[in-house]
Amino acid sequence: MTCEIPEPLPAAPTTPVRFAAPGRSAPSTLAELTTLRVGGPVGRYVETSSEHELVAAVEEADLAGEPLLVVGGGSNLLVADAGFAGVVVRDVRTTIAVPDASACAGTTLTVSAGTRWDDVVAYAVAQELVGIEALSGIPGSTGATPVQNVGAYGQEVSQTIALVRVWDRERRAHRTMPLVELGFGYRTSVLKASMAVTGSGGGSRWTPTPRLVVLDVTFQLRSGSLSAPIAYAQLASHLGIATGGRAPLADVRAAVLELRRAKGMVLDPTDHDTWSAGSFFTNPVLDAAGAAGLPAAAPRYPSGPDQVKTSAAWLIEHAGFARGFGLPGPAALSTSHALAITNRGGATTEDVLALARTVRDGVRGAFGVDLVPEPVLVGCTV
Repeated sequence: MTCEIPEPLPAAPTTPVRFAAPGRSAPSTLAELTTLRVGGPVGRYVETSSEHELVAAVEEADLAGEPLLVVGGGSNLLVADAGFAGVVVRDVRTTIAVPDASACAGTTLTVSAGTRWDDVVAYAVAQELVGIEALSGIPGSTGATPVQNVGAYGQEVSQTIALVRVWDRERRAHRTMPLVELGFGYRTSVLKASMAVTGSGGGSRWTPTPRLVVLDVTFQLRSGSLSAPIAYAQLASHLGIATGGRAPLADVRAAVLELRRAKGMVLDPTDHDTWSAGSFFTNPVLDAAGAAGLPAAAPRYPSGPDQVKTSAAWLIEHAGFARGFGLPGPAALSTSHALAITNRGGATTEDVLALARTVRDGVRGAFGVDLVPEPVLVGCTV
């Protein structure tokens, strides 16, 4: 079978695309490395600019029995005020390689883990590559996206990931994991689960960094000028099309960025309403009995056999926690979105945790639903 392409595809670069890594001096606290801007002292800090350096830093910490925290953009971390008494490794590689571009099969992008995620989306849109345009504006690094199976506005990275290369800390070896081995689910994966492997002493053996450390992610994207079908009703409405319709890639990216900004979900150093870890709680996935206990007006979305997903933001607001709850104070719910806990300036991790506990307990009392934190908690609990 052959493909007939009426116009030539955008030329694939012959060498990797490199983005400028943000300049940064060695941080004294984790607050300098996280989007919530909280967290205590760093024990030891290492920046790695090659895969060899990254693996060597991880190996050195593991062989020495030193606690390890590998960070990317810091957009999904909440670190205790006491800090982290171990080695903090930051991957500053920022490259996109195009090993294959085919008119029939689409284009393969292999992205180093440290690359800023929104740079990848912007590149794909500019190159007319379809499948991640609705994931615009999400902060953090590419290496974190498969761990959480990052998603928004009807898309998830699992829909376009072909494989992930990792360093296996237990085997002390490189591994290439195809899609079928990654175990993607709602905000989870085999990569994330590898953080919770139980050690001989009963506790988690690898936390806060998973056993499987992401080195790079390979995406398979279809070529085209129009987006994937728009599955999210709010985004479709904003674009002026029916749900399931398509729109120009650049229009979808612009619309998603507008919607995210309106919710305080695009980072802005001057706007405390964006000083957050994004959605602090995941949307609850309930069995039939749990869903039956929800009020009739609560949102319900199918989520696998005999399961229903509901909206954490809806539960929070209807449990009495309006947007801006906690103001005035160092930590408060965003004034734009009830699902984000924000640092209003000078907040501590304990301030954030206290608010999270209040919201969690209020939702449990009102609806009998336990909200689960989305950020990785380092040295602290909700």
